[in-house]
Amino acid sequence: MTESAIAQYANEPVPEHLTVHWWRVALIVSSFSVALPAFLNGAQTSLALGFGDAILASVLAGVILAVCGSLTSIISVRTRLTTYLLIQRSFGRFGAGLVNIVIALTLFGWFGVNASFFGSAMVAAVGQLWGVTGHFGAYVIGGSILMTASTVFGFKTLEKLALVAVPILGIVLTLVCLTAVRKHGIVFAPSDHPPVPMGFGIALSALVGGNMVTVATMPDLSRYVRSTRGSVLSMASSFPIATPVMMVAAALPALATGQTDIMKLVVEFGLGVPALAAMVLSIWVINASNLYSAGLSLAATFPSGRAWMFVLAGGICGTAFALMGIIESFVPFLLLLGVIIPPIAAIFVLDGFFLFRGVDAASSIQSLPAVRWPAVSTWIASVIIVITANWQGLSLTGVPMFDATIIAAVVYLVVLRFERRFISASPPAATHS
Repeated sequence: MTESAIAQYANEPVPEHLTVHWWRVALIVSSFSVALPAFLNGAQTSLALGFGDAILASVLAGVILAVCGSLTSIISVRTRLTTYLLIQRSFGRFGAGLVNIVIALTLFGWFGVNASFFGSAMVAAVGQLWGVTGHFGAYVIGGSILMTASTVFGFKTLEKLALVAVPILGIVLTLVCLTAVRKHGIVFAPSDHPPVPMGFGIALSALVGGNMVTVATMPDLSRYVRSTRGSVLSMASSFPIATPVMMVAAALPALATGQTDIMKLVVEFGLGVPALAAMVLSIWVINASNLYSAGLSLAATFPSGRAWMFVLAGGICGTAFALMGIIESFVPFLLLLGVIIPPIAAIFVLDGFFLFRGVDAASSIQSLPAVRWPAVSTWIASVIIVITANWQGLSLTGVPMFDATIIAAVVYLVVLRFERRFISASPPAATHS
């Protein structure tokens, strides 16, 4: 799966001879869980629910993500199409552009979250080295400039560093977990005053929401898996294992210390500047990836622009999110992702199983309409309904992500049925001799 192959088949199905074993995709997906936002999410969840319920929520989240990922992967293996092409054939050319803009904005939000971690890491490192209290905002701005510039000029090098950054960060998180247990023991009860109070349903939705962009864009990876069975195996071997493991790594130190800030834990446990440097490297690589993906997505949506322009705009937007305190609204951000993204995946999956079933993949992306209103209207309506209902304290399942997915799926199936009836009932076009 070389970079040239990925670029070559961005607008057409991947040929069978370029497919790979399922375990390679499983390893990549599992590595996505080893990240500082996942630690924060797990720490806040465990303090609100306690160890047992937090682990249960993570197990359920892993299973849900595996099921959803399997569905998007099966469609991608059958068609060998990228996420963008699957979205484009469901939503239309301009409709897909709207979806791409939303996904890009979520990636800019993730940039802001990670830029906040970067600022905290630099404050902790400078304080430990020289005893100086640094300015969080200044580090966020400086780090964002460097991360944006490196994405524009040196992303390929940073992409290689990701192979080193993920294992090192995993070692640091393991050391934090083991040190917390050794010093403070194992605590199972939730905090009396959790930083983010939440019930089980909200916690589950936040855990799933944190990975829904990955699930929705899974076809970019899974289209290279050799079989539909392999695509299911890759999901079953990644999310259900990695999500609970990450929850354990976050819950044990959070419950033992009451602390959700990984930087403060690293300093408190005396793990030193090397551990903080490993975190900075991890943040840098992840944010470069976020900007790179968003830049490519927007460049495909707006061909007249250049990718570096969108990367620069994303860096500015993400920095603004960080300075506005997106890290303080981390759980609401995840809940919003859990409402906006799943309906998109549900729609292109349903299209794959019903509307385009048995249709040649290459021909299915030819002569696409500007906008497929059934898909666009279903997506927008489901998001508005769920957000409004939750604002009023109403819910079908108690889990906003489930509500959005169920409403979108049911409405879209009904719309597809009426659309088919309308097409079959329409008189054939007149011919002229």
